[in-house]
Amino acid sequence: MTWIETFLAGTGVYYLTLLLLALGLYGIIVCKNYMKKLICMNIMQVAVIFFFLCFGQKNGGTIPVAMSDVIFAKDYHNLIPHGLMLTAIVVSLGTTGVGLALLTRIREKYGSIEEADIIEGEKNI
Repeated sequence: MTWIETFLAGTGVYYLTLLLLALGLYGIIVCKNYMKKLICMNIMQVAVIFFFLCFGQKNGGTIPVAMSDVIFAKDYHNLIPHGLMLTAIVVSLGTTGVGLALLTRIREKYGSIEEADIIEGEKNI
């Protein structure tokens, strides 16, 4: 194994997750375009899902299927985080769809999805 594979198999995955989370948070704070904010929100959701999926893995584990030579629970992967994250992915798709629908309505009403244009449009109403 190369050093990068060793690093990623150890704590590197958590650093990458933290980097994705920080990137998404930075984008939400800095970006003034609501579409970019929605994309950054999705990046943060992916980071959380990635963290939980990595948290549910273990070295040398196997899928939880009844096998005669594997009888202890410590030898199996924990599938609860995986099931929860499948639900989180569905919720993420739903929130993204609602966000896109709202952005469409904002664009119809104000003619833009830029924060400054919308604030200016509210002052004129």
